[in-house]
Amino acid sequence: MIDVQNDVMAESYNSEAVIANIKSLVDKARSAGTAVVWVQHSDAELVPGSEGWHYVPELVRLESEPLVPKMYGDSFEGTALEEVLAHKGVGKLVVAGAQTDMCIRSTIHGAFARGYDVTLVSDAHTGADLTDWGAPSPELVIVHTNLYWDNQKAPGRTASTVETAAVQFAP
Repeated sequence: MIDVQNDVMAESYNSEAVIANIKSLVDKARSAGTAVVWVQHSDAELVPGSEGWHYVPELVRLESEPLVPKMYGDSFEGTALEEVLAHKGVGKLVVAGAQTDMCIRSTIHGAFARGYDVTLVSDAHTGADLTDWGAPSPELVIVHTNLYWDNQKAPGRTASTVETAAVQFAP
């Protein structure tokens, strides 16, 4: 779960539905005994310890679930994420969170380049409206990201998208 923090989600498209989908994913993963890893961004606007920096209240991390702090878009860059995943024997990632056009894209590409199979949950990621800076609307960014991610190819790895309702975690 990437950056589902108060300030990030306050400015994000369709955030209530996305948070509900992410909560469903977390519940499914826990029920199946699948590792849940939380990633939390910090920068000048998301100051550690501030209210905006905290995860949204609907999502509660269990003490046994790793929390990986990050300072860059790619959740692997300058973090212990790869070590956390190796320790848990993870080779396939199911990715959800925010922001689609920044941290989600950077992380799914970073994971894929590092050899992970990566599934992006198509209705469980979102982002802010950056149209003032020339970007497409958040809805179009999400649709485009789902489209191109579902068509990524590389030897020995898989990239895919799936809706929350269809996600299945192996027990």
